[in-house]
Amino acid sequence: MEFKFPSTDLSGWRLKVGEDSHGQQKWVYLRDEKEREAWPQDVTEKYWIGLDTECPELPKAKTPLDSARNGYQFYKQLQSHDGHFSTEYGGPLFLLPGLIIGLHVCGQKLLPEQETEIKRYLLNKRRKEGGWGLHTAAPPTVYGTVMNYVALRILGMGPDEGPMTEIRALIHEMGGATCIPSWGKVWLSVLGVYEWDGVGSIPPELWLLPDWLPFAPWRWWIHVRQTFTPMSYLYGTRFVGPFTPLVFSLRQELYTQPYESIKWSAQRSNVNPIDVYNPHHPILDMAHGLLAYYEACPNIPCFSSMLPLRKLANRRAYQLVCYEDENTGYQTIGPVSKAFNMVCRYAKEGKDSEAFKKHLSRVDDFLWLGKDGLMMMGTNGSQLWDLAFMAQAMVETNLANEAENNESTLKMLDWLDKAQIRENPKWYKENYRHRTKGAWAFSTPEQGYTVSDCTAEGLKAVIAIQSLPYAPKTIDLPRMRDSIDTLLSMQNPSGGYASYELQRGSERMEYLNAAEVFGSIMVDYLYPECTTSVLSALTYFRKLDPSYRPEDIERTVNKAIGYLHDVQRPDGSWYGSWGICFTYATMFALESLGIAGETCANSERVRRACSFLADKQMEDGGWGETYMSCVNLEYAQHEQSQVVQTAWAVLALIYGQYDDKSVIERACKLIMSRQQPDGRWEQEDTEGIFNKNCAIDYPAFKFIFCIWALGRADKYLRGESH
Repeated sequence: MEFKFPSTDLSGWRLKVGEDSHGQQKWVYLRDEKEREAWPQDVTEKYWIGLDTECPELPKAKTPLDSARNGYQFYKQLQSHDGHFSTEYGGPLFLLPGLIIGLHVCGQKLLPEQETEIKRYLLNKRRKEGGWGLHTAAPPTVYGTVMNYVALRILGMGPDEGPMTEIRALIHEMGGATCIPSWGKVWLSVLGVYEWDGVGSIPPELWLLPDWLPFAPWRWWIHVRQTFTPMSYLYGTRFVGPFTPLVFSLRQELYTQPYESIKWSAQRSNVNPIDVYNPHHPILDMAHGLLAYYEACPNIPCFSSMLPLRKLANRRAYQLVCYEDENTGYQTIGPVSKAFNMVCRYAKEGKDSEAFKKHLSRVDDFLWLGKDGLMMMGTNGSQLWDLAFMAQAMVETNLANEAENNESTLKMLDWLDKAQIRENPKWYKENYRHRTKGAWAFSTPEQGYTVSDCTAEGLKAVIAIQSLPYAPKTIDLPRMRDSIDTLLSMQNPSGGYASYELQRGSERMEYLNAAEVFGSIMVDYLYPECTTSVLSALTYFRKLDPSYRPEDIERTVNKAIGYLHDVQRPDGSWYGSWGICFTYATMFALESLGIAGETCANSERVRRACSFLADKQMEDGGWGETYMSCVNLEYAQHEQSQVVQTAWAVLALIYGQYDDKSVIERACKLIMSRQQPDGRWEQEDTEGIFNKNCAIDYPAFKFIFCIWALGRADKYLRGESH
């Protein structure tokens, strides 16, 4: 019998915004026909799940500004009632399996419609080679293929249903689940289909070390330490979910030899080379070897006194898990820690505990229904990030001054007003958090993490909208000063900015990177993108309020410019760590240097950067760069141009005041040629990256940056530089 892809009736899905918290977005399924009639689908819902939006054709654009206007005419239909633009934020393929395993071991199930759409998503994202990679743009790996196979089995697919036999054959061909990377080893151990003895030590005792030690975990990058903490608790307690028939079946399905015959201690460093981006450093392997003896101590009679130390360490790790939950409204910093923390709270307090129930209440915040099915996003959304850019684009293109866009613009300001974080978190010092007062988070205020560039872009968006004659001064100078105080507190000695906090430790801590699939994750590194966002925000602010901390701002701006000069590559570009890649970072760098007064007319650095971009223009007038630029640290040409990267290049050249306007003119024609009759642009290749090796999608960028670039280019080509 031919296998039929699972699917629900897509007309039954609705997007609920702001039900429990500001900016929250949650897909719900209406089974009753009367409920559907009372709450009809809108353009947002139809667009994201791939249904016909029935939007009318717009007048054909004759100028770049016409095209920008048409673009926003379509995009503003996706604006939610609270002011933000609900958007998917997917791509990584290791997130959903962790959630599915976590819910399973806690005895929980998603709604049948959710499970059906998750199966549809995973099957749609399966590569032609037969399995799954780390992310949707990557070839199959053991990590991606094993984890998603397990997820499908938990969701009810039989071992020989549809493509499952073929997928299992690929797993065996790759060596079986024994050679899965460390995060996969942990999840499989939690499920009971791998043994904890096969996991390299994740000692919670590290949290008992004095803070002054140079490798103490509070110095690690926030995503790593907030993942390590619940993992170390689960490892320290050797938590395993219930042994069900499915568990015993998976033990037979995932391996190339009988489960009982596997020597688990030999698997700790066994990772298939196709998964390895960052190999173990010899220091890490040596540490794992020594810790293996320590792990055996509680089982050796004369050393049993060591056991109380592990109990103390587990209590400390669990305390930090609780702090993180309460600081973030049970969102945690991201989807990996979200699933691990949820399992920790269940393991310690049970399914009837208030903490576990609160975790369950926030699961839907991470799930997004797209045209391929239901995915787990990289956070609970990208609400602030997308809106902050769109707001600036509206003002800089003058589209915000057009009467039909006034209401939409004011809704963005209202969202920004409510999204600013007004206080430091509850467990501010106890959980080693950087200050948050005055900041904006990447997604929502409830998630509550300061991010340097999000705070900067949020502030820039507020300043931009509040400069409009019809806009109220909702966010006053004292609140802006809170933002400035936070931004000033985040500059590192070199002048550069990291993401969530100061760089707290040496980059040599990368020797302890046990994740294998990611690079440069152990400390919060410095990034041109973050630095440029802050530099431009400080520059705009001091024009608005020149009396506030002028010497501190001047010193910070000068050091930031010095950092940008230092990290510019000889070819004129900057390496991007959050977008793809050199095109992305060079756009940010030229924006901030332009604001600081450096252009092609007076700066050899800017001329080199603009020449770098101009040399990369493709025959059709566009630009295209693949995520492999981020992986290999060298520009990787895409086989075809991309509208988002073309828009980034246009903006960069305008910021640098590049004098060959024909380059910009050709690029605008390319972007305009890809615009659909109703004003939209279709999704092309992935736009984002993190940790050098994992691509992530920003589907809103095709609207935001195309509108921004076309509107700015219209003025530039007509001789207006600003």
